[in-house]
This record gives sequence, C-alpha cells and structure tokens, in this order.
Amino acid sequence: MISLREVTLRRGTKVLLDRASLTISAGERIGLVGRNGTGKSSLFALLDGSLHEDGGEFSRPADWRLAQVAQQMPSGNRSATDFVVDGDSVLLAARSQVRRAEADDHGERLATAYLALHDAGEHDAEARAQALMLGLGFRPDELDRPVDSFSGGWRMRLQLARALMCPADLLLLDEPTNHLDLDALVWLETWLRRYPGTLLVISHDREFLDAVTTTTLLIEDGRLTRYSGSYSRFEETRAEQVALQQNAYLRQQERIAHLQGFISRFKAKATKARQAQSRIKALERIERLAPVLTSADFAFEFSAPANLPNPMLVISDASFGYPPSPDSLPGTPPRVILGSVSRSVLPGQRIGILGANGQGKSTLVRTIARALPCVSGSLTEGKGLSIGYFAQQELEVLRADETPLQHLLRLARQSLPSGQIDREQDLRSFLGSFQFTGEMVRQAVGTMSGGEKARLVLCLIVWQRPNLLLLDEPTNHLDLPTREALALALNEFEGTVMLVSHDRSLLRSVCDEFWLVSRGRVEEFSGDLDDYQRYLLDEARRNREAAKGSAREDRQRVRRAPSANGQARRTAATLKQLQRDREVVEKTLADLQGEQRSLEARLGDAVSLAEISDVGTRLNRIESELSALEDRWLILSERIDTVAERPRAAATVPDPSA
Repeated sequence: MISLREVTLRRGTKVLLDRASLTISAGERIGLVGRNGTGKSSLFALLDGSLHEDGGEFSRPADWRLAQVAQQMPSGNRSATDFVVDGDSVLLAARSQVRRAEADDHGERLATAYLALHDAGEHDAEARAQALMLGLGFRPDELDRPVDSFSGGWRMRLQLARALMCPADLLLLDEPTNHLDLDALVWLETWLRRYPGTLLVISHDREFLDAVTTTTLLIEDGRLTRYSGSYSRFEETRAEQVALQQNAYLRQQERIAHLQGFISRFKAKATKARQAQSRIKALERIERLAPVLTSADFAFEFSAPANLPNPMLVISDASFGYPPSPDSLPGTPPRVILGSVSRSVLPGQRIGILGANGQGKSTLVRTIARALPCVSGSLTEGKGLSIGYFAQQELEVLRADETPLQHLLRLARQSLPSGQIDREQDLRSFLGSFQFTGEMVRQAVGTMSGGEKARLVLCLIVWQRPNLLLLDEPTNHLDLPTREALALALNEFEGTVMLVSHDRSLLRSVCDEFWLVSRGRVEEFSGDLDDYQRYLLDEARRNREAAKGSAREDRQRVRRAPSANGQARRTAATLKQLQRDREVVEKTLADLQGEQRSLEARLGDAVSLAEISDVGTRLNRIESELSALEDRWLILSERIDTVAERPRAAATVPDPSA
C-alpha cells in the first residue's frame, strides 16, 4: 500500500500539504479533486517520485510498477503503433534481454530470454497496441502513420494509449479526458473499469469520475480528506458537512454574543460580579470554531437577447467542408465533409451535436459561425441573428499578442457608435466579473492558461449579447465550479444553444434534443445520452470487427505470395506455439473459475463483515482477471485460425517456377 504520514509538501513558498496523512490500498480507485492550484498534480509528482516530501514520511511499494501519461508532446517519424508498443516496459526489458543474450551467444541465457519475451506478450503486442488506438478513436488507416503527422490533440491520445499499454500496479491519470470526444471517453471508461490495479484520476468530468472511481480524495487547505463512494456521493456528503459546520459556527457565535452581552451589562454591578466572572471564564474555555471559508465560486449570466428571429437559421440542401488550398491545381473541387443537410434552427432550442471525432461536428459549427464558407446549398439567417461562437481552439477567436482589455475595447468600438464607447473602468469592471482583475487585464492572451482563455472567450460572448450560442467543446479547460457556472448560465439563457461537448453532465443539463453527425449526414438522434452511449459501443464493436476482417484479408493476400511454400515450416512452429499458449490460458481460466465458485460458496456462509469484504475484494479481482483472460483466449483463437489457413492458402498458389 501507499502511505503518507504527516507529510508536508511545498512548491516554492506555497505549502500544498501540511502534515497530511493518507493510506491507499492495492486495487483502490480514487478520484483526486480540489480547486486549481491546491496541489493535485504535485501530489501525483510525489507519488511518481519526481517530487520529494519536505517533511514526514512517504512510502510506495518498491515492486509496484507505475504508469502515467507523459505530458510532453511526442514527435518523430516512428509509426504510431510502434510508439504505443514501446509503452510496454516489461516487453522492452525482455527485448533488451534477448539482444544481450544474442550478442553473448549464450544458449541457456538465450532460451531464458526468449521465454521471458514470450511471457511479456511479444506475439500479440502490436495487436494490443492497435486495439488501444482504435478504442481511442484512431482509424485503421492511421495506425502506421508517423507520429509527426498527427495534430497535438491526437499525439496526446497516443501518449494515453502508451500509458495504458504499460503493465502497471499503479496508474496515474491527470485529466485524461481533455483531448477525447464522447465515443473515446465511453471506451476509456469501459477499459478503466476492467483495470485491476490501483487507479488515481484527476478529472473535471463528474460522470467520468462516477464511472471509474469508488473513492474521492479532496485536497484542500493542505489537508487530504477521504470520502467513500462516487463523486456524486462526495458532493452530497461534502454539502452536508459544510452546512453542519456553518450551522455550528453560527450557533457558537450566538452563544458568544449572549455571554458577552451579559458580561457587558453586569460586570460593574457588585451583585452580579461573580456571575459575570463565571461567564468570562466560560467564554475563555470555548474552543472557537472557524467560519466556513470557501473560495468564491465563479458565476455569470448571459444578457437577454435584443431580439429572437424566427426561424434563427434555415439550412437548405447544404454541403459543408473546406475549399481547395491556395496551392491546389486549378479546378480542384472542395473537400466535402457533410452533404445534403437540411435543418431549421428555432428560437429557444437546446441542441446537442453528437458524433464521433472526425465526422464533421466542428465543420458544421464553424460554417454556421461564418468561419467557413458553405460549399453548396444555402444557409439563410434570420433577420437580426447575432452569433456567439466558442471555438474548440480558443485562439481561433482570440489574438495571442493582445490583452483581455484590448479584446473588449475592440469589440466595443465595433459595436457601439462613435463617442459611446464605455469608459476603460467600465470595461475593467466587466472583465473583473470574469475573474480578470488587476494586471491580468493587461496580460497577453498567449501567456494565459487554457482555463483563463476559455473564461475570456465566455466574457467576450456575454458582452456581445448574442441570440444564438455556438459552443464547440467549451469545457476542455474549465474546472468543475466553472463548468457548473456555465451550465447554470446556459439554462437561464433565453436564446438558442447549439452545443458540441464530451461533458455528458453539461449535455444532460442543457440540451433537450440532439443532432447526430455521422457518415457525411446530419440527422436527428431520437434518444437520450444513455441511448447514444449504447450506440457508440455498438459502433465501436462493428468498427473493430471490420478492422479485424480487413487485417485478416490483408494477411491472406500476403500469404498468397510465391514465398508461401517457404513459410510452411515457420507456420507450423508458430501454430504449435499459439496452441500451447491457448492451453495455458484455458488451464488458468479453469483454475480461476474453480476458485470463483469456491469463494461464492464461502460468501454465502460468511458471518463477519471482514470476511465478506475480503471475499468480495478477491471476487472482484477474479472477475477482472477472467475478463482479461477471455480476451486473450479470443485473440489467440483468432490467430490460430489465421495461421491454420496458411497451408490451404499456399496450396492454391501455383508455383511460379513450374
């Protein structure tokens, strides 16, 4: 287990942990929460060894293997699959052992090294890596692309896949959902629920935390406080505690005021002096409670729109996409992403835009926001339509070299008649309502954090008083209190909202209808978010089966080459090894199933809570192990079937030398 005893942790002069104590047992699934700047990432740095405690004692089992998402942007010309495979530290060590044994030409060590390589999963490493990548949203045709060819968000997905590839007893995930869309997020939740090790997650996505964690750890005022149950349960318990603490403080203040009032009235009277003295002593003995001091939550609201066109927008047989690049050949047609789109947008609608990554959600929103031209068809805007656009990449609507004050001043000059521009102090006050105070109003946007940029975009949108809000992943860099403030503001907004988000809590609380962007079309989705999650899992399953079928066809085409006859002996050896591997898996499955039946019978006879807890914990671990072994059995069986087809395929290929 992991142990912190009276640990003090500082970053510079700031005390992040003040004599904090904590125990984390093997197999726990913990969500680490707290306001920005309280020390969540620093606690992770303590756990991974990159920071050391300034006081107290910290210990982590020496034999625990650790995995986490590297924060630096990966680069290089290596294939994406190879990059992810290298996340398997056990496999890399086994490969290194083989290379050393081959260099020494030592037979016994070579045999041991090859056995270790086999046990590390060399035979299916590529398949395991590609399964992770497909789950995180990569297309089959992208698996062998160079790392450098991907955008920043997709490279961070590669880092996540690489971390999941690593066999680990302790997995640390710091905001793993930031670069994921909803389909990849649903897949990641499923994967993490089956992860058998100890899991610590930092996330601002409440539904994600509810899905993958069973304990919540709050870091606040240098203390670590553990709460059992989901994140939603933590919020309920925390609210109850705060209310009780505040009520106790108020009651104590009333008692103190009563005592002080008696002392003030009767201290000078001889007949009451003794009673006054007893109350002074009682007052001195009171252990003063502190008031509940919480950081002021961020709150804002959208102003009522000046008008509400009806309809807001009419899309008629439109195609959405991108025009040819300037260096394209004359006559190059535009690249169409979505076609034959006919929809109407009405006042007061709350539309959630769903769809897998790359299907065209952002293309649709950017075209409606006038950032892209319509390829064909028409977009007819209602008279007086005013759009507030939150771009997924904030710098699409912000200028990195300008300050918040310059941004707001430019908007004021564009929208107000000459001579009516608000005084600078008024603009400063407006920025202050979005937590841009003091010198922050003159700080270059390019030096700001993602959360600060997101707040500035919201600030500029509110100032413009739009009647149509187009929000493309507005929560990517927002903490939980700011997300809650956004949800409240959107629910009070009198205009129309079109929202793209992987934050299911925001979608559930704001949207009452959904559009599905898929396979080049935009259609109404007749269901709720739970229905959509089931749809995503079904789609992912079909895509994996299609990818496997395509890969199998490719392998069969390769095997039909003239070299098929020369492969026969190697094929037979491979088939034999795979069959032995499957037998080992089958035996392990049988042993675990037997233990499972025995424990279930024991659970029925258990009398103590401790025994029930121990048996239940072991049954949960067995269930995870059985699920992983069943997947391994299926992979091995598929490989056996594929390899067994080789002799038959070779027999159909005529000998070119004949």
